[in-house]
Amino acid sequence: MMNRLSFILSVFYVVCLSHMVSAQTRSTELIQVVVTPDKPDWTYQLGEKASFSVTVLQHQVPLNNVEVRYTIGLEKMKASQSGTVVVKSPYTAVGKAATLQEPGFLRCDVRVTVDGKEYRGIATAGFAPESIQPTQQLPADFWDFWNNAKAAAAKIPMDAKVTLLAERCTEKVNVYQVNIQHFETGARLYGILATPKKVGKYPAVLQVPGAGVRPYSGIINLAEQGIITLQIGIHGVPVTYEAELYDNLRFGALKGYYYSNLDDRDKYYYKRVYLGCVRAVDYLFSLPEFDGGNLAVWGGSQGGALAIITAALDNRVKHLASLYPALCDLTGYLHGRAGGWPHLFNDSNASFLKKEEKIKVSAYYDVVNFARSVQVPGFYTWGYNDDTCPPTSYYAAYNQIKAPKEVYVVQETGHWTFPQQREKVEDWLVKQLK
Repeated sequence: MMNRLSFILSVFYVVCLSHMVSAQTRSTELIQVVVTPDKPDWTYQLGEKASFSVTVLQHQVPLNNVEVRYTIGLEKMKASQSGTVVVKSPYTAVGKAATLQEPGFLRCDVRVTVDGKEYRGIATAGFAPESIQPTQQLPADFWDFWNNAKAAAAKIPMDAKVTLLAERCTEKVNVYQVNIQHFETGARLYGILATPKKVGKYPAVLQVPGAGVRPYSGIINLAEQGIITLQIGIHGVPVTYEAELYDNLRFGALKGYYYSNLDDRDKYYYKRVYLGCVRAVDYLFSLPEFDGGNLAVWGGSQGGALAIITAALDNRVKHLASLYPALCDLTGYLHGRAGGWPHLFNDSNASFLKKEEKIKVSAYYDVVNFARSVQVPGFYTWGYNDDTCPPTSYYAAYNQIKAPKEVYVVQETGHWTFPQQREKVEDWLVKQLK
């Protein structure tokens, strides 16, 4: 779900009519559908009207006299407007100006078919996003449950095993695959550890993973700057195999793991995952080259959720960085608005997941309930166009955080980041840790 590769957003300068249009996709497809809100920051007050326009580009030149189809409505909800319009010039108006009376996000989705292929562009207007509140409930025994779970997991011996990956080492950094026992006897957690070769005491970064299952290569660049890095997987399999194995797991044994045992808070799949993140912190604290205190956790999407959760579960974490976190306000769909990935209670999943016990269990794993207890400084970055982790959901969590926080919003981004966003994350981490 989190793509670690950096992509460059093409910027199109439309000489015709002297307008500049920014493409809202990182794709290099022939046709670009650029949807533009009428405020530069895409952000509106409640009751303020937002309007949208569309420009269709081919060969970086406006394509005129083409018919487009549009919908406008709350993200992930049934559209309140739909229709067609012929684009006769850049910035052709789409639909009627619209507003929201409650905090949330209004999305304009525009599609065009050219030579039999459909192309899409979106823009999402935010209405008082920093006032969005969660729909999820906080169980009275939330922290009793997690404190007991941590205490039980802490009794499991770590039994760390380390293998040097000589081919990945650099002049300044040693790279290892590590695996540690966690959660219960026999359960293993694998990751890639990178440590500076020079003898000394160093801060550390734990990178927690996006959804899915894949190999990992480690975070060598930060290690070369004098930071121990541990990049973990969560599924109990080594992280150095060929891609085919992970594809087989993704579409086989691990398909839909995020739904597994949702009706039992003690058996839900993410229990082992959350506790595994705490065990990864244990492992970093066991390293003789760790400075013993300066630790950050970082991730995007599912990893963005795990970063917040780990910081809340373990007060040894001193800093966190989270990109478009998943697992936020999962019950949003039960209240007429978007919920977070993996969209447990949307229309597609409602028939088998919208059950009282599953809804209750979701509260113990929802980021919003961990966010309330975050006490460390954090850096956050995301956009308004995210189809995978809806901004309504992650603002519901972000707004619960009372600790010092900084958010870098790049409105046009979806479930991806510009290179500059990753640079800002890494620069912030280095600044905090040095």
